[in-house]
Amino acid sequence: MSGDDDDGRVSGVARRRDQRRFGPGPYILGARWLINRSGQGFPFDVPALATIEQLDPDRPVTLLAGDNGTGKSTVIEAIAQMMGFASQGGELTRLGELPAVPRAIFTGALGPVLSASKPREGYFLRAESFFNIATFIDSGERFAPDLSLYGDVPLHDQSHGQSFLALAQGRFGGQSLYLLDEPEAALSVSGALALVAIVVRAVSAGAQFIIATHSPIILACPYARIYELDDAGVRSCDYDELDAVRLTRGFMLAPDRYLRAALEADA
Repeated sequence: MSGDDDDGRVSGVARRRDQRRFGPGPYILGARWLINRSGQGFPFDVPALATIEQLDPDRPVTLLAGDNGTGKSTVIEAIAQMMGFASQGGELTRLGELPAVPRAIFTGALGPVLSASKPREGYFLRAESFFNIATFIDSGERFAPDLSLYGDVPLHDQSHGQSFLALAQGRFGGQSLYLLDEPEAALSVSGALALVAIVVRAVSAGAQFIIATHSPIILACPYARIYELDDAGVRSCDYDELDAVRLTRGFMLAPDRYLRAALEADA
């Protein structure tokens, strides 16, 4: 987030001067629909979106877990657009200028419940479009890149995981808002642990994170409230109750049994 005079909401929603002062998070306390929820179809036929108002992201870290197709990434995208990020990701102040193709249903449809303080910066990291973001950074098309923020090496000269961690190490600091969509996609086990350490460091300096993830390592992040998404919507869940954790533990204890069951089901 930057020090702009608006309140960070997307176009189509009336803007007003933001009187809040910069300070530590959390910054987003919830979300509310600004359109009639009695309508049918998208987004209300996606349970996670229909129940997004049940999310209570008032902790330094909010984690969204759940199987493929349950709406984790869609919820992160909705929150990002609600706050004014470009749909491809990036930061509001500069990378927010990237060409965006937002889902029109979100524009002006969802509004944030904000705390009394505002973040100094914000970053939306989504794995599926990070290549485009890295290309934009390396090109210097609209600004000269500060490579000291990315390990002093162009992002495309690093491996996918290295560039993810270089961005996190260089960009994730205090008094900022971070939305991460499946950041583990490029990370090894040690890389996921390194990311958790970076998140904890930033949180201790006043940052807020909302993260969608399948990773049992990232789901173990301290200071977090975890929500599991399913066909019914969203529910607060303890770490040991998560499907991702239970299945991973079961597999590690008996990999042959799990593999045999998967191969038989595929036969």
